[in-house]
Formats: sequence, C-alpha cells, structure tokens
Amino acid sequence: MKASELREMTSAELDSKLQSLKEELFNLRFQLTINQLDNPMRIKAVKKDIARVQTVIRQNELSEQADA
Repeated sequence: MKASELREMTSAELDSKLQSLKEELFNLRFQLTINQLDNPMRIKAVKKDIARVQTVIRQNELSEQADA
C-alpha cells in the first residue's frame, strides 16, 4: 500500500483500514505463536502499513488544525 493511495482516502476509510490492519497483525502474531505462519515477513509489512495509515491520519489532523 502506498502513502499516495492513503492520502486519497477519507478519515472514516482510514480508520476502518487501520482497524482491519490491526486485526490482521493480531491474527499473524497468533499464527506465529502456534507455528502456522507461512510468511513471517508479512508481520513486518503489516506493521509498516499501520505506521503509514497512522502517519496520514496525523497529517490530516495537523492540516485541519492549521486551516482553523
């Protein structure tokens, strides 16, 4: 997922995306614990996606504050 794609999303879409990524990370960690994880690098990718979404959310908050 690219940051440019995330910047085009609305606030509600970003929140739902963040929630789904956190659920996916939880499931991946659970699979890792019980040794059923096929691709351990997926955890790293999901963490980075979560960070990207949180960054875009924060940028949107700051731009709203600057406009007010």
